Amino acid sequence: MNVEIYSRRLETFRVTETIGRRPGLPLRSYRVDLRNRQCDCRRFQTLHYPCAHVVAACAKVNLNVEQFVEDVYTLNRTLRVWENEFPVLPDLSTWEVPPITFELVPDRGLRRNPRGRPQSTRIRNEMDIREKSDGTRCELCRLAGHNRSKCPQRNYHVGQSSRSGRN
Repeated sequence: MNVEIYSRRLETFRVTETIGRRPGLPLRSYRVDLRNRQCDCRRFQTLHYPCAHVVAACAKVNLNVEQFVEDVYTLNRTLRVWENEFPVLPDLSTWEVPPITFELVPDRGLRRNPRGRPQSTRIRNEMDIREKSDGTRCELCRLAGHNRSKCPQRNYHVGQSSRSGRN
């Protein structure tokens, strides 16, 4: 990493990553503010633990990076958590189980339907609304209101196609 000192008094730096980047991608640079404990990668302020950019800035000006580690990460604090005594749990068979005061009823509406075509979860808008059509049209006579199997002229069309096949 390349570290540029912007202000030694304000402890601000510009850290540019140079290693580990793929060729053709622009170099990333981060602003590090040690006084306010901030870095543009946001790991420093989120985790309260120095990121790689903070470590590089501290190395540039010979600062001890350990001063930027929060107390929760220290060995002392960890040992203090575990110095408390934990009670031994009794045997599971001796536990007192309270009587059931209510019955859990599953919400059937939240269950996934395993059969059939998957339902779309897309949110529909005015683009999806179709204009009303005249209804279904018959494939044989092209009139609306019925389909091919209910066509009044079906026998005529069927008879015509069957006669033309014999000739």
